[in-house]
Amino acid sequence: MPELPEVETVRRGLTELVAGSRIKTVDVLYPKMINLSSSDFAHALQNQTIDGIDRRGKYLFIRIGNGLTIVSHLRMEGKYDVEPEGVPLSKHTHIVFHLADGRQLRYNDTRKFGRMNLVTTGQEMTVAGLKTIGPEPTEETLTLDYMRRIFGKSRKLIKPFLLDQSNIAGLGNIYADEVLWLSKIHPKQPVNTLSVTELKELRQNIIEEIKRAIAGHGTTVHSYSTAYGEAGSFQNNLNVYGREGQPCLRCGTPIEKIKLAQRGTHFCPTCQVIHGDRHG
Repeated sequence: MPELPEVETVRRGLTELVAGSRIKTVDVLYPKMINLSSSDFAHALQNQTIDGIDRRGKYLFIRIGNGLTIVSHLRMEGKYDVEPEGVPLSKHTHIVFHLADGRQLRYNDTRKFGRMNLVTTGQEMTVAGLKTIGPEPTEETLTLDYMRRIFGKSRKLIKPFLLDQSNIAGLGNIYADEVLWLSKIHPKQPVNTLSVTELKELRQNIIEEIKRAIAGHGTTVHSYSTAYGEAGSFQNNLNVYGREGQPCLRCGTPIEKIKLAQRGTHFCPTCQVIHGDRHG
């Protein structure tokens, strides 16, 4: 699933490619992907301008000139590309925005899990998933006070806790493994047993790792690509994810992989050890 850095990379690419473009017509080839009827969705967007693209967590907000916003979630395999009119559609193309300049903005999704909700601008946070979303992983929004509060009252294990978008927005399986390795925290460590020092380090590693991943245009796993159809490159900078059996880059111990919260989870058994409550 594209995580925050991948979705931010798509947002930046789409902003360069289609912001300011006028939508002539829309073809909905897979109606289950949208929250309205195909005709209502197409009619609302006809002859409207794409004013810009924002992001919140893993959601894209495509701003339309008539006061509407398309809330787009890529889920597992969704991606956008831009092609000239006349280029044959892929069998995985499900929504086509015909632009007035002779191009098409296409939404492709091999597994058809992605969703688009057309809502009145200002109502984005009423969409399921956004109602309870946590803060963005930035210096300004992910405060230590917030982390102390939410971590202190949870008995969950840290890896599933980080995957829960209501706690911190945008972290998925790859970056959860990475920030836990960087912070020397075992993925099964109970959340409320972390010390303030560990929380400070975890917070900084989350913020810095997401910044680095955005700079590397995200991590290419399976079919993710940027809005330009290019692969991200950050997989070349991963320390632990996908490195099962390879030596830990810190201590040389072979990286282990376990199943946790139905997700493959990578960690170093020497650097990341479960400990007791360090609060007192």
